[in-house]
Amino acid sequence: MILTRDLRKSFGQVQALAGLSFAMAEGELAALLGANGAGKSTLLHLLSGLSRPSFGSAEVAGFDVRRQPQEVRRRIGVVSHQTFLYEDLSAEENLHFYGRMYGVAGLQKRSDELLAMMELWPRRTDLVRTFSRGMQQRLALARAMLHQPTVLLLDEPFTGLDLHAIDLLTRFIEEASAGRVTVLMTLHDPDYALAHSRRLFVLHQGRLVIDQPSEQVRKGDILPFFREK
Repeated sequence: MILTRDLRKSFGQVQALAGLSFAMAEGELAALLGANGAGKSTLLHLLSGLSRPSFGSAEVAGFDVRRQPQEVRRRIGVVSHQTFLYEDLSAEENLHFYGRMYGVAGLQKRSDELLAMMELWPRRTDLVRTFSRGMQQRLALARAMLHQPTVLLLDEPFTGLDLHAIDLLTRFIEEASAGRVTVLMTLHDPDYALAHSRRLFVLHQGRLVIDQPSEQVRKGDILPFFREK
């Protein structure tokens, strides 16, 4: 579902990604770790079609991110630490707005299901600007899953969340993976990554230095790569 070959990205003289090659299968749940500036967000931007590679190639759900970005976007759900929700619309209105953009069939039913799963049903008609950080992030994840994507890209999805919100999002992500959605999430927390992912990537200065099943990685293997450039 995700395939990269010698993927590179430069910003002027700065090389953010230095030749990444890896593949992820359907239903894989992987965590991507690394210090600030390691290239984590850059990779997700490339995979989601928000940025173009300087060299190499990447495919998502069988579509080339450079040549077929619209096809890629139809098949991915994206969540970052910035929710990009419309704060003067209600939770329900936000989902309906995005659902119409994606042409989601049975939109009302799908929206209701996700609001209930994210424990937002009692607040569905409230404006998003009245929501806590955790509630907004839950709504952002519901929006990302609205069109039933095959790939979920999560960029620091737990930033600023309380324990209940983290637990709720974790269960939702694990259920999505069990339902054959491929999940790649960037994190800063090695403990969480080791406990809640099945595969672990570590980036260091734009290079992939660890790619192993999470159960085979020790925290001590990761920490040396958390030093920033």
